[in-house]
Amino acid sequence: MEARAIHRYIGSSPRKMRLVIDLIRGVSVEKAIEVLHFAPQHASNDAEKVLRSAVSNLMNKENAKVEPEELYVKEAYVNQGPTLKRISPAPMGRAYRIRKRSCHLTIVVATKA
Repeated sequence: MEARAIHRYIGSSPRKMRLVIDLIRGVSVEKAIEVLHFAPQHASNDAEKVLRSAVSNLMNKENAKVEPEELYVKEAYVNQGPTLKRISPAPMGRAYRIRKRSCHLTIVVATKA
């Protein structure tokens, strides 16, 4: 049995989010929550929230009598979201383009059996 949680339009770049998600892929849910809670990266807050949501989604399914100790992170991936384009003033009347990237995070949890 498995469940998924998706958080879209996160205001972090996909590259920074992937560094955090690579830490939890394939490990147990308890270990993953512990790793994300104490990780220094800012993206770990959003990742922990999505992981807890995926566990909650699995617990709320019909006929789901599973313990959190039996769960592991089956899939975790980050896709690129839309990019906001902004302009920053530059010397001699020019303008530099600033790209504010966003990402979509998907986490799938499943039982070990």
